[in-house]
Amino acid sequence: MGNKLQAESSPYLKQHAHNPVHWMPWTDEALAKAKAENKLIIISVGYSACHWCHVMERESFENEAIAQTMNKFYVSIKVDREERPDIDQIYMIAVQLMTNAGGWPLNVICLPDGRPIYGGTYFKPQDWQSILLQIAQMWEESPQTALDYAEKLTEGIHKAERLPITEIPEQYTLSDIKSIVLPWKEQFDFRDGGYRRAPKFPLPNNWLFFLRYAVLANDSDCLDQVHFTLEKIANGGIYDHIGGGFSRYAVDAQWHVPHFEKMLYDNGQLISLYSEAYQQTPKPLYKTVVEETITWLEREMRADNGGFYSALDADSEGVEGKFYTFEEHELDILGEQAALVKQYYNCTPAGNWEEEQTNILLVNAQSKIAVEQAGYSPEAWAEKLKEIKATLLNYRAQRIRPGLDNKQLTTWNAILLKGLLDAYRSFDKEHYLALALQIAAFIETECMFEGNILHQPADNNRQIKGFLDDYAFTMEAWIDLYEATFDEKWLFKARDLAYKTIALFYDTEAKTFYYTSTEAETLIARKSEVMDNVIPASSSTLVRQLYRLGLLGDNNDFTAIADQVFANVFPHIKSYGSAYSNWAIQLLAHYYGVHEIALTGENAKAWRQELDRSVYLPNKVTLGGTKSTLPLLANRQGLDSKAYLCRNKTCSLPQPSIAQLIELIKQ
Repeated sequence: MGNKLQAESSPYLKQHAHNPVHWMPWTDEALAKAKAENKLIIISVGYSACHWCHVMERESFENEAIAQTMNKFYVSIKVDREERPDIDQIYMIAVQLMTNAGGWPLNVICLPDGRPIYGGTYFKPQDWQSILLQIAQMWEESPQTALDYAEKLTEGIHKAERLPITEIPEQYTLSDIKSIVLPWKEQFDFRDGGYRRAPKFPLPNNWLFFLRYAVLANDSDCLDQVHFTLEKIANGGIYDHIGGGFSRYAVDAQWHVPHFEKMLYDNGQLISLYSEAYQQTPKPLYKTVVEETITWLEREMRADNGGFYSALDADSEGVEGKFYTFEEHELDILGEQAALVKQYYNCTPAGNWEEEQTNILLVNAQSKIAVEQAGYSPEAWAEKLKEIKATLLNYRAQRIRPGLDNKQLTTWNAILLKGLLDAYRSFDKEHYLALALQIAAFIETECMFEGNILHQPADNNRQIKGFLDDYAFTMEAWIDLYEATFDEKWLFKARDLAYKTIALFYDTEAKTFYYTSTEAETLIARKSEVMDNVIPASSSTLVRQLYRLGLLGDNNDFTAIADQVFANVFPHIKSYGSAYSNWAIQLLAHYYGVHEIALTGENAKAWRQELDRSVYLPNKVTLGGTKSTLPLLANRQGLDSKAYLCRNKTCSLPQPSIAQLIELIKQ
């Protein structure tokens, strides 16, 4: 018959709509039912591209005996973590406090009022059934034990990541930066790139920090590790060499075996990272990766409304990676090129993965030797490879595709918007700007209501109000649109959004931004998001945008708030640099300063393009145009093209060319 998830729009929830478990979505009805029947609640959180979520569904949630236990003793609620990250945040903190670990699927048992008493991630079916029966018995025989534990755990949730108000330092120093970087660099993997661990996540924001730090600090060893890592990732199995785009992570230390799901947020950030790295060192590989990833996104992830979908599953036909892997004989469709391509992509009859005869395509040093021995120059092979990839892409397209999560999330679309703008500025492709503007139109049309941002377009079930990341990343996208186009409407939209964000999310007493707004549903705790993860924290992203708006608009109110929030976080950065990488990027700006570059006259946009092509400046904001009310441009009107370099509220004499501006910067 199905359960109450049938009417949901989330693909993840719909996947569970015909489980024998009487799942309910997170609604007032579900919460009221638990209280009315005095039943414990199971809150089960996951997402559609999560492999182990699918495994636990098959093993436990489709098991009639386990479903009977869940239905008899519990009210079971399914949550899509991407649709309700606020719920995921709180119960993830709870599980981390209980187990010192976390991840998805996330399964938490709670009191009827929603306070957690037990939780974990993936459970084997026999373990899950045993836990359910034990806790149900405990609730019936000694409920006070559960109540006491819930009170202590909820208090821990409230205290987690709560930061004291810290005095703003007079200045930040190079030793502050070194105290963060030196222990962090000790984790570098000089053999395989990234860090010495497995599994390996690309962590784009980490490497963006190291790229900028290495250039600003003139640390050549660090810069070498950044480029070494980016090459390893782009050549590894984590990258889809045939269709473009990156998987979420590699399960091994060599970037060989991916966890095959593809996420919009990873790919948006990696487009940004490879584009910026190309500005610093223009490697053809970086350009290829960006072009192929954007092509994949357009081909497989773009909706008719100009926005982009969330993710592709790891599995197809119930097998992880089946869509992306090849048996060696399948490459015979390439005819006389087959033998070389097999060598190039490391394909063998036995296979290069644990699955028999299955090959994950990847490139290594032997690949390049094979190409050289075949007589190809790098340029000639790059052209030939385009034909080879097109043939294999058409062949692969006949397979059954992985499932598509067609949610359209504001934050993830804003991240991609920024990635497209970074690619536009690095490669001068107007098409990338056009795609970015289409996403902007999608966000304004589908993801806003009465001036407020929504987390995703409203559907027939509900309208989910935007969280802090929705506001922060959209603000970043609007500022980037201004710097790419010099159309000041985007800067004014960002400014207005900043005022609204402060009103909805900022606590003037605690000096922190909460993840949920004052208008959001009340949960068991209201938390800040401070630590950077695979996606930078909403707080760090917002603080960086407030600083940018403070510079571009000479707005001391924004700067003052950013100064205090940053000061509160600053003492914690050196404890775990990788988890504060976006804050560390802001620390670089504090110490090394920011070049405020004002370009005036009718050639302002062309000069901006010349500047981007000519020099890599990780610490700059760029303004331009012929007419403006912005403080740095207001008294510099007219058609004559001039460039000004400003720092610390002091501007240079006008420079008649970009070349002379660059010379001034280098002094």
